[in-house]
Amino acid sequence: MTTSDAAATPAGTPAEPSSAAEPAARDPWDLPDVSGLVIGVLGGTGDQGRGLAYRFARAGHKVIIGSRAAERAETAAAELGLGVEGAANADCARRSDVVIVAVPWEGHAKTLEALRAELAGKLVIDCVNPLGFDKKGAYALKPEEGSAAEQAAALLPESRVTAAFHHLSAVLLQDPEIAEIDTDVMVLGERRADTDLVQALTARIPGMRGVFAGRLRNAHQIESLVANLISVNRRYKAHAGLRVTDV
Repeated sequence: MTTSDAAATPAGTPAEPSSAAEPAARDPWDLPDVSGLVIGVLGGTGDQGRGLAYRFARAGHKVIIGSRAAERAETAAAELGLGVEGAANADCARRSDVVIVAVPWEGHAKTLEALRAELAGKLVIDCVNPLGFDKKGAYALKPEEGSAAEQAAALLPESRVTAAFHHLSAVLLQDPEIAEIDTDVMVLGERRADTDLVQALTARIPGMRGVFAGRLRNAHQIESLVANLISVNRRYKAHAGLRVTDV
């Protein structure tokens, strides 16, 4: 519009609408197809890792469980069946599209440091809960980086680190008599494409739903909440999980 055009426009005349249309809001439940992804589980011989491996294999995924000793992983895989394979941690990481970190907190940093090259470019899902235990029960630990997930991100600068699967009962995960696990999974990460993928993987397990819960800087309180759930489970003899309302 020229100066003379502006002068000729009466005061109060509405501006012409922009030609650029507003982009439609994305449906948060419009998630990608992840059915063909190979899932690796570091720490797959522990209770949580075995349970996640079993559930994803039962959902039809190719699953590889990793351990520091390949023989130990192979034995655990044979016990699980469903086509699950066992391998040394490095081989598990190398052969998988998505890698779940379910190792004990005490070995978290050392394991990831050793696998930095194999995990480069991979989507990594950290589900480790830094906890301490004393005669009063479980309590949360605060890593120097802020959380286990942030420690993973610092150690794996070339990986796409997310956090999820913290609040699941290993007992329920491993029970073949339980068809559905009624719980929500809090999913954290820096990129929407990555958290969408983790949410979609979560939905592969019947009864579960992945809910975006923020960036990795918010992972500490998610990891810490497990100490509260342990107290709930001990008092009520339960296998408590979480549900988010109004979402």
